[in-house]
Amino acid sequence: MTQPTAGMREAMAHAVVGDEQYGEDPTVLELERRGAELLGHEEAVYLPTATMGNQIALAILGERGTELVVEETAHIMVHELGGAAMHSGLQTRGLPGHRGRLTPDQLRATMRADGTFHTPRTSVLAIENPHNTHGGTVWPLEELRTLVETARGFGVRVHLDGARLMNASVASGVPAAEIGALFDTVTLCLSKGLGCPMGALIAGSRELMHRARFEKHRFGGALRQAGIVAAAGLYALDHNVERLADDHARARRLAEGWAASGVPVDLELVETNFVQIDVAAVGLSQREALDRIEAEGVRLSRTMKAGVVRAVTHLDVTDDDVDRALEAVPQALDAHVHA
Repeated sequence: MTQPTAGMREAMAHAVVGDEQYGEDPTVLELERRGAELLGHEEAVYLPTATMGNQIALAILGERGTELVVEETAHIMVHELGGAAMHSGLQTRGLPGHRGRLTPDQLRATMRADGTFHTPRTSVLAIENPHNTHGGTVWPLEELRTLVETARGFGVRVHLDGARLMNASVASGVPAAEIGALFDTVTLCLSKGLGCPMGALIAGSRELMHRARFEKHRFGGALRQAGIVAAAGLYALDHNVERLADDHARARRLAEGWAASGVPVDLELVETNFVQIDVAAVGLSQREALDRIEAEGVRLSRTMKAGVVRAVTHLDVTDDDVDRALEAVPQALDAHVHA
């Protein structure tokens, strides 16, 4: 929902460009260099979207006819149109997570090695951090490290869907490179909290990123004078990372204010810039709640959880907007309860 700021638009207008497909766009090359450093890997590849990044990761890490393990409501599982099966021939096994997190015991009970004739071997584990459907919740670093080590013990490769990784980094105080380096590949979306009009990065070893560039072309992601949009990514890394803390603070203020007004909010899930409201608890469907709240001048969005909607704070949401939402949403829900 974010709009490019005036400074970002100026950076885009003055970008030095070249042919990205042939590795001749200096702005793209600089973004890839900085992205690799940011994410804790040798090399990064600039892409149109993070969904493409996730699908490229599965293509280069997995093997056809084997199994991908993810949390059952992860983006890769529910929002990528069965891409793992269609593009990479992977069977996907979704496991129930607590706050979007899986446990080593779950992996030990699930991972399948070679030698079982009727069941596919597990080749890839994909983790989402922060986890979208569970409210933007963040993995503790040591818990993440233990899970990855468990997967590697089975010979399984690991991918991090880090679409909102900078939110996790800012919220936890752990550098993104320290998180990203745990994985074989990691993606980062530039058009979420970082505020770019488009773009994403995938990072990994030089060998894997060499293969990623082939998959990028195969997926139709090769670009030409892409420095115009890559410049937005560079601007975002310079100006829009530390300010994510402001989004988190506004989300916390929203959550606490709504909870104090009787709005059904689970405060424990508010770790980054999401606030989920259980509108089913007040007898409303998602659609009914969204319509009533929008009529009061506030736009929220659906979630994958039945009866739950969410607010997302971002760089275009001001303190005044938060004040308005603190008043309007309880009014909209209370009007229904007392109708």
